[in-house]
Amino acid sequence: MSTQERKSDAPGADLVARARALADLIDGEAAAGEALGRLTPKTVAALDESGLTAMWLPRALGGAELWPVDSLKIIEALSRADGSTGWVLMAAGLCIGTGGSYLTPDVAREMFRNAVPIIAGHGAALGRADVEVAGGRDGFRLSGSWSYASGLLHARYIHTGGIVYEGGVPRIDPATGEPEFRVFVVPVEAAKLNGNWDVIGLRATGSIDYVIEDAFVPTGFTHLQHIKTPNIGGDVYKLGIFGFSNIGHTGFALGVGRRLLDGIAEIARAEGKRPFVLPQRGGGESFQEQFGTAEAKFRAARALVYDAWRDIEAVLPGEAPIPTRNFTMIRLALNHLTTVTNEIAAFAFAYGGGSALRQGPLQRHVRDMMTAAQHAQTAPQILRECAKDLMGMAPGKIWTMRALVDPR
Repeated sequence: MSTQERKSDAPGADLVARARALADLIDGEAAAGEALGRLTPKTVAALDESGLTAMWLPRALGGAELWPVDSLKIIEALSRADGSTGWVLMAAGLCIGTGGSYLTPDVAREMFRNAVPIIAGHGAALGRADVEVAGGRDGFRLSGSWSYASGLLHARYIHTGGIVYEGGVPRIDPATGEPEFRVFVVPVEAAKLNGNWDVIGLRATGSIDYVIEDAFVPTGFTHLQHIKTPNIGGDVYKLGIFGFSNIGHTGFALGVGRRLLDGIAEIARAEGKRPFVLPQRGGGESFQEQFGTAEAKFRAARALVYDAWRDIEAVLPGEAPIPTRNFTMIRLALNHLTTVTNEIAAFAFAYGGGSALRQGPLQRHVRDMMTAAQHAQTAPQILRECAKDLMGMAPGKIWTMRALVDPR
């Protein structure tokens, strides 16, 4: 590991400890956050004051520029306390970190000059951005409609995606041979926010839909979606947007899975000395066998996750890009972990009895996990693509959002 990157070790350990120390506060605020449809002011302030919102911001801008393994531990700890808090931090952390690294340096330095504003949104290419150079302005006119903007109700800026049009037709990105896909960072005031967060889980994330109509975005407030070369920061930004996203979703599933297993074990212990008999489903030996199987699967999935990410950390330093196989392994690990943790959520609900029906941590984590499992990051298509690489059927290919493709 390079000298530059080795500096991240100390703040990483410190931030992990801070995240774990916040667990009781976050757990205590979770019910109020669900009622609000967003994290409580106390929770947001704690994340900001602890420095956790800047965990992926470049050090040159006042952040921690944290490496993957410590990042996983942070999101795992927060998600164990409350899934929505872990989700908001991982989504906003991604937008803050990639904004600080991939936007033009003058824009990034001004944006983070005095504080770390929350940036959140939906980065899919659902918008249209027409090139505008008239009147001495260099930028784009952005319009579109986006759904499921993770953490948006907490944000000062929106991270959002769109296809670039020039002369009325999509502009082709020479690096991909496809229409140019950019990320745009705009003030939240440029959007119409819809108050439609009426979901079954992750209720405190405030991940509402939004619309942007004909907003001018200077070029400096944009970057190519597939960028993996930082303008500010070191080797960790070679992960690109999907690498950071994978850390976030993985840490979330680790934290929620651990809390679900701990929750159902607590119910079992509460039965005292008499035989463990949960209502509705029975218990005894059958329950114990299923719990042991769930625990084994979860621990194995967690070991695969940390093994894959330690391998990434070993190849991060230097000029070479991250090999395709390393990206395959982190995507495989996330897909497998999500499947296992979603099964644990169903198990916890089935055996949780009244504790799973009433408002509380067990019910909340069941709902949060089943909601998170719907995300495109863990779609079956990703598993099929992983299999192609592992079977040697994708030589020379590289990862895009959902598929392995030939590089240009």
